[in-house]
Amino acid sequence: MKLDRLMGILTALLQSEKLTAPDLAERFEVSRRTINRDIDTLCMAGIPIITRQGAGGGISIAEGFKLDKSLLTASELGDLLSALRGFGSVSNQANIQRTLDKLGANSEAVISLPEPVVIDLASHYKSHLTEKVETLKQAILSKQLVEFDYFYSKGDDHRCIEPYLVVFKWTSWYIFGFCLDRQDWRMFKLNRLWNLLALNTQFAPREIPPERKDFGSHWKDEYKLIAVFHKSVKYQLIDSFGLNCYHETDKGLHFEFPYDNPDYILSWLLSFGDKVKVINPPELVQQIQAIAKNISNQYET
Repeated sequence: MKLDRLMGILTALLQSEKLTAPDLAERFEVSRRTINRDIDTLCMAGIPIITRQGAGGGISIAEGFKLDKSLLTASELGDLLSALRGFGSVSNQANIQRTLDKLGANSEAVISLPEPVVIDLASHYKSHLTEKVETLKQAILSKQLVEFDYFYSKGDDHRCIEPYLVVFKWTSWYIFGFCLDRQDWRMFKLNRLWNLLALNTQFAPREIPPERKDFGSHWKDEYKLIAVFHKSVKYQLIDSFGLNCYHETDKGLHFEFPYDNPDYILSWLLSFGDKVKVINPPELVQQIQAIAKNISNQYET
């Protein structure tokens, strides 16, 4: 489309000191005559384009209208590009590439930037995740209600919410919104959310309470886990909770951790098999003992 080509030509000129008509014709796969007409169109639109004929000539934009190349340092631009590429792992790649082009992704300075950081925010469900993120982004911008089926520890349910924020936290993607069924703010994990549909119904945005914007505030630490782990799983504790999250004893790795999600902690502990012994709380010890007996009984029959 002509409009896309005009924007592309303008972007290319902003990124370069000077380009020639043959350069632009080759880049956009059109004739030199078409490029000349496009340049005339941009001039009529008020863009101060300068053309010089002969050796050393070319097409450029008046200096006063160029982007300030000192706006971002190479390090800052590198960080920005890494972040964009990371979001590109779960978003529309064409949109991300257009953004990179506008930032100067074709310029010599950016091409020479090293890429020491690789960010991949996708999962095993990348195609589904990308679709969900795009649907939710559009629904948030258009202020459209969304509905979906949700699967969690208590079963499954159908929900309708006002979407406000797509959030990446705790190594997973979530949608934060106002649940019309519960009449409260909720976080829903995208991997548990299926049959997502943006409705034609729009909503009037609510003011998000400041305390609800703290997405870590749901950790109330109602319980305290005390357990002893076998030394062979040290790396797993460090992977989840960092260095010095335990102290070594003659019996193993003594570990203490406050928590508020009993179902998650139970599942996490069971993943260690016989490499952990729970000391506290008593009800958690009883749950694990009952599960161990049930497992044993299944193999005895």
